Amino acid sequence: MTDRPHLLLVEDERAIREALGEFLSRSGYRVSEVSDAAQAREALAGHAIDCVICDIMMPGEDGLSLTRHIRETSEIPVILLTARAEETDRIVGLEMGADDYVVKPFSPRELAARVKVILRRAGGNGGRRIAPDRQRYLFADWTLDAAERVLIDADGVRVALSTGEFRLLLALVTHPRQVLSRDQLLDLTQGREAAPFDRAIDNQISRLRKKVENDSRNPALIKTVWGGGYTFAGEVTKA
Repeated sequence: MTDRPHLLLVEDERAIREALGEFLSRSGYRVSEVSDAAQAREALAGHAIDCVICDIMMPGEDGLSLTRHIRETSEIPVILLTARAEETDRIVGLEMGADDYVVKPFSPRELAARVKVILRRAGGNGGRRIAPDRQRYLFADWTLDAAERVLIDADGVRVALSTGEFRLLLALVTHPRQVLSRDQLLDLTQGREAAPFDRAIDNQISRLRKKVENDSRNPALIKTVWGGGYTFAGEVTKA
């Protein structure tokens, strides 16, 4: 048995995979290396994985789809690797539930440092870092069912939420009347360093307002605190 964190490295380019795997092993981690999403799913099913490092562009199922699967079935942290640096790609990665995003080419030292930060925030064990929330939160004419991860209106109609939107709304309703900075919201929703995704919080807030506010341009529930962040101004009760 070993107490070393177990990393799953998913990378189809053999040279990159082997070089990163060797460096991360020397950095004190157990590393399982696979070349595609199908092998990654098998590894996740058969091993206790603490963090997944996953390339986006792979033959067959890509890294974004695999990230979505991981987030639907566990709370294992995911770091995405990609050669594309556009902001929209970063936002899509966040929407799928990624915890961090590293653009190629990158330093192996940088990746190891990001893994260390994520595991520290996850308490050293990514797969069990967040206890499932089974509550129902009532506010205005809405019900947020945390167990089902759905938003329900006054008529019982379910409103679709992305993974990122659900986590952000849950963070807000569980901290009502508190001013939360973008960094705090990222910590609450992703458990990761904030810098690469700080603009994504604003985009998700905008989408949430369109879904829960009567007038998204004059929000009564999710309010902006200039220079501070956001606050959930509505009354929240638990069912």
